[in-house]
Amino acid sequence: MKIVLAGGGTAGHVEPALAVARAWRQNHPQDQIQFLGTKSGLERDLVPAAGFNLSYIPKVVIPRRISLSLFVAPTTLTRAFLQSRAALKGADLLVGFGGYVSAPAYLAARSLNIPIVIHEANARPGLANRLGATFTKYLAVAQPIHSGKLSQALITGLPLRADVAKAVRESSSNWVTARSNAKKSLGFDASAPVIAIFFGSQGSVALNKVIVAALPALTNGGTQVLHAVGKANQLPTATSSYKPVSYIDDMATAYLAADLIIARSGAVTCSEVSALGRYALFIPLAIGNGEQKVNARFVVEQSRGEILEQSEFDADWISRNIDRLLQNSQMAPINGNGSDLAASDKIVALMESALAKGAN
Repeated sequence: MKIVLAGGGTAGHVEPALAVARAWRQNHPQDQIQFLGTKSGLERDLVPAAGFNLSYIPKVVIPRRISLSLFVAPTTLTRAFLQSRAALKGADLLVGFGGYVSAPAYLAARSLNIPIVIHEANARPGLANRLGATFTKYLAVAQPIHSGKLSQALITGLPLRADVAKAVRESSSNWVTARSNAKKSLGFDASAPVIAIFFGSQGSVALNKVIVAALPALTNGGTQVLHAVGKANQLPTATSSYKPVSYIDDMATAYLAADLIIARSGAVTCSEVSALGRYALFIPLAIGNGEQKVNARFVVEQSRGEILEQSEFDADWISRNIDRLLQNSQMAPINGNGSDLAASDKIVALMESALAKGAN
């Protein structure tokens, strides 16, 4: 059996795809698993590191405004479609997670009469998955969607990364001890609050400047700060209470240690905050179709966070609000939410159903 997974670009597409691939490999070790991706996305590093084969296709971007890129898009889409068809040769199933690679993959699978399964991580679906949903009834979503064909999808939650899922399971018997141990493992005082700050793998120059300017307020009273600035950005000066790093390799430990998280609100981050975090201030990325703001709402509804527009986020706002945020974090549920632990298994079951029935 050959299973092809299409999900590239951001962690919100790649990480769920990897989680499902691992679950499928565990249940069907004899099957061949192939990924489709682009050379510019996170999948370029993450997929081979996880032990899966990756085939590249051109990155297809459909501009939201009239521009030169709009006129180039049909040619790029045609190339991506043809290369997707080649990669799908002999495939029994395509599983798509949205992003730049999924639209041509859906079109190619449709042309080859290959069954399609789709998972949508965001609360507001992207164009690729809205297109793919017209080709199949095997649909899954991380959280309820209230319009369009994906509103009829199976609600599975978002498949968690292996380290986060492991941390949820191992911490569930004693969250207090697990959080204390996480602080110690990061070199922090277990008795003092910890703020974890990160704005995606590339970071954000503008938001990093706000954090550095607000350090006196953030570290007031012994509060400790772990700040991931992004791999390409210069590290600020560290202090006894401020630990800047280029990238957080062990996100599960960072989530467990954090009393307060300040972050973007991508689908993966929101799910992981819900699974392991205490309380979050979300600053949605103001591009795309506005999905980041919508993603954060279900975490806010759990009393685990709040949303702030980037235009309002400055050192003065932090100074006025940081004590309130830390107080709110102490009132948030101390245990994580393990509702996403079964997400991969639910999607695997949907894949098995699609294979058994063989039609979309």
